[in-house]
Amino acid sequence: MDFNDTPQEAEFRATVRSWLADKAAKYKGLPEAKGNDEFVARAKDWQKTKHEAGYTGITWPKAMGGQGLTPMHSIIFGQEESKTSAPTGLYSIGLGMCIPTVFTHGNPEVIQRYVPKALEGGEIWCQLFSEPAAGSDLAGIRTKAVRDGDDWVINGQKVWTTNAHLCDYGIIVTRTDPSKPKHKGLTMFIVDMHAPGVEARPLKQMSGGADFNEVFFTDVRVPDAWRLGEVGDGWKVALTTLMHERLAVGGKPRHSPDYNTLIELARRIETEAGPAIEATHVRQKIADVYLADEGIKLTQMRALSALSKGQIPGAEQSISKVVVAKNMQDMAAFALDMSEAAGFMTDGGGDLERLRASYMWSAGLRIAGGTDEILRNIIAERVLGLPGDLRPNKDTPFNEEKPL
Repeated sequence: MDFNDTPQEAEFRATVRSWLADKAAKYKGLPEAKGNDEFVARAKDWQKTKHEAGYTGITWPKAMGGQGLTPMHSIIFGQEESKTSAPTGLYSIGLGMCIPTVFTHGNPEVIQRYVPKALEGGEIWCQLFSEPAAGSDLAGIRTKAVRDGDDWVINGQKVWTTNAHLCDYGIIVTRTDPSKPKHKGLTMFIVDMHAPGVEARPLKQMSGGADFNEVFFTDVRVPDAWRLGEVGDGWKVALTTLMHERLAVGGKPRHSPDYNTLIELARRIETEAGPAIEATHVRQKIADVYLADEGIKLTQMRALSALSKGQIPGAEQSISKVVVAKNMQDMAAFALDMSEAAGFMTDGGGDLERLRASYMWSAGLRIAGGTDEILRNIIAERVLGLPGDLRPNKDTPFNEEKPL
C-alpha cells in the first residue's frame, strides 16, 4: 500500500484545502440549525457553492455534468471537506447512491431532467428499499407496482428511509411480478415524494433526532418513463445502488470520537484508586480500540490504493463497515460506563456528548448499508471463499414461498 499522494494528488489536495479554508469558513461556529427549513437552506447553499466551483460530481462523466476525474480526486475532496463545518450530509444519499443509479439505468429524457438539478442541489433524493416484513432480505419486499396503461400504481410501505420527509424524489424498488422468484420479479422506479398518496412519517430516535422515516404509498401513480432498467431487472439495478451505498458507509462517520477521545476522558476521570487511565482494564480497552481503529484505517488504505491504480475495491470493503459500527458502539458504551452518571447527563457538551451521540447512532449504523449479518456473509463468501448460505427458496415463486 502507498500512504502518500502522488504529485498530482498532492497538488489537487492543496488547491481543495485552500478553497475550503475560504468558502467553508462561514459555517464554523454556527449554532445547530433551527428546524428543517434552516437545515435544508444551509445544505442547499453549500451544494450550490460547490457546484459553481466545480467540486460536485467529481467522478461523474462530463456528459452527466460531472468533472470526469478519478475516485481519488473525490476521496481527497471528501477527506478535506470532512475537516470543515460545512453542512454535507443532506445530499450524500442522493448524489452518492440514487443519482448514479439514475444515470446508469434511466432513459435519456429522465437523465437530462433529473441529474443536473440534483447536482446543483435543487432537488433532494432518498433511497426507498427496506421494508418492515423483509428485514435484512431486500429481495423479500412486498411493496407492489401494477401496470395501468402508461403508468404504474404503487402500494406498500418502506422504513428506515433517511431524510424522506425532506426529499423531493426517491428511487424505489417494487415487486411487479410475484409469480417469479423473489430476486427476479422486482422493478425500480423514480417516485415523486410530493405526489398524492405518499406519506413520510419521521421516526423519533433515542438521540432526539428524527432522520429515519417510515413511508407509506397508497395508489401512487408513476409514469413508465420513470422506470429504471427493464421490468423485472430491479435486483440488478438495486445492486448498483448498494455498491455505492456500502462504499459510502464503510468509513468512520464525520467527527466521530476515536481512541484519542477515550484516552483524554480516562485521564480526566478520577476514581478511588487514582486516574482511570491507570487502571489495567481501562488501558486494555484503549488498546483494543486503537487496534481496531488502525485495522479500519489500513483496510481503507487498501481500498484507496486500489482506486489510485485504477482498480475497483473488492468485497473486503465490507470488513470496514462491520468493524466501524461495532467498534464505535463498544467504545462509546465503555466510555459512558466509565463516566458513571455523568455519561448520561443531557448537557455539558464536549467529549461525553460526542460519545453519547455515537453510542445512540451506532445501532443504526449496524443496520444501514447492510446489517452485520449480511456483510459477514459477503465477507465469508466473496473474500474468504467459504460455501454460501443454503437458499432452499431461491427458485420458488415469491407468492408460493413459505416461512422457513
